[in-house]
Amino acid sequence: MTIGLQHQPKTRATLPGTDAGEAAVRAPRVGNPVLFGGLVLLTAVIVLLDMGSGDDLRIVPLLVVVPALVSVFGTVRQTVGVASWIMVVAVTSRLLSGGTFWDITSSVVFTVLACVLGVGACELRIRHATEIARLRSAAVALQRQILRPLPILTDQIVAHGTYAPIEEDRLVGGDIYEVVQSPYGTRVIIGDVQGKGLAAIGAGFAVLGAFREAAIREPSLTGVVDALEDAVARHNAFSAQTGEIERFVTALVLGFDGDGRVQAVNCGHLPPRLLHDRVATAVPLRRTSVPLGMAELSNEARVTEWLDFPPGSTLLMFTDGVTEARDAAGTFYPLDSRLGRWVGLGPRELLDALHTDLEQFSGGVRRDDIAVLALSRAASGGHHGPTTPGHGARRAAEAFSGY
Repeated sequence: MTIGLQHQPKTRATLPGTDAGEAAVRAPRVGNPVLFGGLVLLTAVIVLLDMGSGDDLRIVPLLVVVPALVSVFGTVRQTVGVASWIMVVAVTSRLLSGGTFWDITSSVVFTVLACVLGVGACELRIRHATEIARLRSAAVALQRQILRPLPILTDQIVAHGTYAPIEEDRLVGGDIYEVVQSPYGTRVIIGDVQGKGLAAIGAGFAVLGAFREAAIREPSLTGVVDALEDAVARHNAFSAQTGEIERFVTALVLGFDGDGRVQAVNCGHLPPRLLHDRVATAVPLRRTSVPLGMAELSNEARVTEWLDFPPGSTLLMFTDGVTEARDAAGTFYPLDSRLGRWVGLGPRELLDALHTDLEQFSGGVRRDDIAVLALSRAASGGHHGPTTPGHGARRAAEAFSGY
């Protein structure tokens, strides 16, 4: 997991024209002395055993399994080198041992065929692994390009954060976040799309696009959420036409206007945590509504709640990749008890501590994407009343020069 997307290493995509084996697998070099010495020693032992066993038991033909074994973990170049060596040893040994023309011919043909099949299997494995790596890298790189780098500074808040996709070919998730400076203050969203894969990313992008427009256009926070609901409904309608399943999105949407309090609309998401005065507490959200995309199942309209956000405090928003992380025994990560240790830390230090602790707790095994936002009040204390969208962007650009 990487703390701060601005420090996150880029996923390396396999480029056309590169050695597919070198890009897709990590294996010893062909000229590695240990590998070469081991291969020579193995063949020498087999040949000596074959010579000692006489004509009744031929052992040298068993060498044809070596290229097949190398093809499982090696590159094509390595497999070709091993196969060529085995063919030379096996064919030479068979010719020196004598026999009828058909016995020698069938043995040589079998050896060559087995070595060629080993090389072919390696080529197919490398090609498949490369295509999977390309798809995975493209999906993760696309999601990282859509999600803005952190930290983000607006007139009201500074948003530090963590974003870490699971980066598996079928488990690229749909965790999303965004921070927008609007004429009505700063609007923030964090969300988690149901399911995994590219279809989940598509639903997440639909929410992000709608949020970026509605956050600036809509005067009320409930109006922003209604626009997000419409976007998910349209996306689901399109997905149904193309054979994809409909998805819902849990989301927590906040609005900061600089007066020390925060508006919140919770759509089935995890409540935030407030770290203040050396105490970490779960923020009570009593009007939680259904996730985005499921409004038709509820008769209650989404409403706004008010949260306290005192100076010097940190508001932590996160997805269930944090709370559902597990240790080797299957125990869930105890977020609330761990946060109590770090209440005196700044946002960056808090994220570093959370990252380290999560890695140690889970043994480095992540089962879901992780998105965390640590929000603190801007140093200027924010503006009271409407602001212009461009003003926040200009202040953000000026502030980034100091990061």
